[in-house]
Amino acid sequence: MNPNDDRLERLRVAFRRQWGAEPVLCARAPGRVNLIGEHTDYNDGFVLPMAIDRDIWIAFRPREDCTVRLWSLDFGQASAFALDAFATDASAPWSNYVRGVAWALGEKGMALRGLDAVIQGTVPVGAGLSSSAALEVAAGLALLASAGESLPPEELALACQRAENEFVGNRCGIMDQFVAALGRAGHALFLDCRTLDYRHVPLPADFRIVVANSMVKRALVDSAYNERRSQCEEAARVLGVRALRDADEAALASARSRLSDAVYRRARHVITENARVVQAVAAMRRGDAETFGALMDASHASLRDDYEVSCRELDALVEIARRQVGCLGARLTGAGFGGCTVNLVQADAVDAFVAALREGYREQTGLDAEIYVCAAADGAGVRDIRP
Repeated sequence: MNPNDDRLERLRVAFRRQWGAEPVLCARAPGRVNLIGEHTDYNDGFVLPMAIDRDIWIAFRPREDCTVRLWSLDFGQASAFALDAFATDASAPWSNYVRGVAWALGEKGMALRGLDAVIQGTVPVGAGLSSSAALEVAAGLALLASAGESLPPEELALACQRAENEFVGNRCGIMDQFVAALGRAGHALFLDCRTLDYRHVPLPADFRIVVANSMVKRALVDSAYNERRSQCEEAARVLGVRALRDADEAALASARSRLSDAVYRRARHVITENARVVQAVAAMRRGDAETFGALMDASHASLRDDYEVSCRELDALVEIARRQVGCLGARLTGAGFGGCTVNLVQADAVDAFVAALREGYREQTGLDAEIYVCAAADGAGVRDIRP
């Protein structure tokens, strides 16, 4: 049996058991890995993520009233709310992403209807692969489809970002929701986070993207993330620009005496990282994997030293990866302080790379990394699943 057929059957069985009926539609949205461009999105900068072949599925059936009933297969937990009474659910925090999207779509004037749903995902939670954005975008598609409504994917992504910012309370940028909605198989997505201009950039056929989960939960990430964001805003104020996207290294150097050491280094990371993204896109378009890999290496060094969001385990994964034949570049991906690294590896070296990385990491840290060889996937969609 096709693994996806088996997965769908498990959703159907759970739906019948939980709601006593058959689901009629299934919304899907992928997680993502960011190839380069870390902590640039909330600075109006450039990013280069790709949607991955790990995703969230929501099997659902529209209702005639305004009740939304959810069952999470992964958490073994139910949660329900009414579309005219929004509140967070502390006992089922995963449901707040769905609640927030319903709220944000209502704020846009969408006349939503209730639904019954079963949710299941293959995006690791807390690994920095954006399971939250995948859940938001899938939930948005399910809510819209149940109501017979639709939105352009760009607008759906913005609504989902608003849900996470204002309802859930995480000040994320637009990258995660955008690539979940607009990814394309075989391509990365070059995104200008200010204008939302984007283009799909083909990935080289003879290389693979390998993601390694350090299995370190991202402790302190919320407070550290908000601190880094405030430091970037302070640097922009001192430099007299709208966002660090508008500054260059010369402007930063001229303002050095007016910035604390920490704020200066945070700004230096963002400014140089934006330049690296542009250079990486150019390298990818001309098929220059070696330059792309070198830029990934430089990105990690900047994240480790200037932005200070790495940790011992992430550094170990990167250092071990770089020693392996066929690895052209390695860096942490996501907010940092745990989570994952992303590696550019020659296709014919992947098996040996994965084995060596897993063994070396276990020897050095005592931890067993989860390693995923990822394919670039399509963005979100809805399909009819009636037999």
